[in-house]
Amino acid sequence: MNTKHNMQLLQELASKNGPLCVGLDTDPSYIPENILKQYASPAQAVLAYNKAIVERVAAEKSACCCKVQIAYYEAMGLEGMKVYAETLKLVRESGLIAISDIKRGDIGATSDAYAKAHFKGDFETDIITINPYMGFDTLVPFTKYSKPEDGGKGAFVLLCTSNPGMVDVEHQELKAGGLLLEKVGDEIARIGDEWKSIYPEQTCGIFGAVVGATQEKDARYLRDKYANTFFLIPGYGAQGGAARIAATLLDHAGGTVNSSRGILCAWKKDADYAEKMAAGTLTLNDIADAAAKNAIFSKNDLLNAVKEL
Repeated sequence: MNTKHNMQLLQELASKNGPLCVGLDTDPSYIPENILKQYASPAQAVLAYNKAIVERVAAEKSACCCKVQIAYYEAMGLEGMKVYAETLKLVRESGLIAISDIKRGDIGATSDAYAKAHFKGDFETDIITINPYMGFDTLVPFTKYSKPEDGGKGAFVLLCTSNPGMVDVEHQELKAGGLLLEKVGDEIARIGDEWKSIYPEQTCGIFGAVVGATQEKDARYLRDKYANTFFLIPGYGAQGGAARIAATLLDHAGGTVNSSRGILCAWKKDADYAEKMAAGTLTLNDIADAAAKNAIFSKNDLLNAVKEL
């Protein structure tokens, strides 16, 4: 039985290994054609690439978790979902925390089924992402698995996302005052307080918040306002989010900063592999090495930005 919930375990591992989250949003197009041809299917190539990256990252302690975006695996059909399940297993067995980026959020009975699907059985994970914008009753079923005897599962709730269109909804002003995203942030904090009786020594709530590294004007305000909430921070790297913004969001309760394409496609920007790519001799080990090297670079980039605050 867990004496700490998974969000606190992630917070502690981020403090130990650094704040980087490796995003395994692995599209087959990220893998060179000559490598894809060596496997029975694109899905099997993705699994091999994921395995090589997870092994390197875990051994080098360059990240605290991996975020697996389910959409990329759904797009590969039934075989893709088997690879999704196997990838989650690889991450969890490596000692890293597995975050399933599923962005579920629906009415009670449906959320019950989503919670069971992703916190038990074939697709079991440690932490999921939730879209709360159908209402806060959508969150309740997921908390049923947050008890120590049920694995201490956690969730990151969408708060201030990294996409430009977030202003269409999340930044809308309420008649009662404040922004819609603040209503969400307040609920996440309330849930955290509610669970203190079950986890009296917790240093962050069972639910964290998704706050993008692309929204500089919101970063300091949200970090200070929700000081006890652990953040999942997308947008760093390929989406244009700067390390200095991420560093601000890592203050107080801290957070984990996701990088997906920046790591998965690092080989494309590595001059050492250009000649091999042109000759069609690039190997899986080569592109995995490039990914691992970028993970170390990203970890150090973020830690240096934190020191400069």
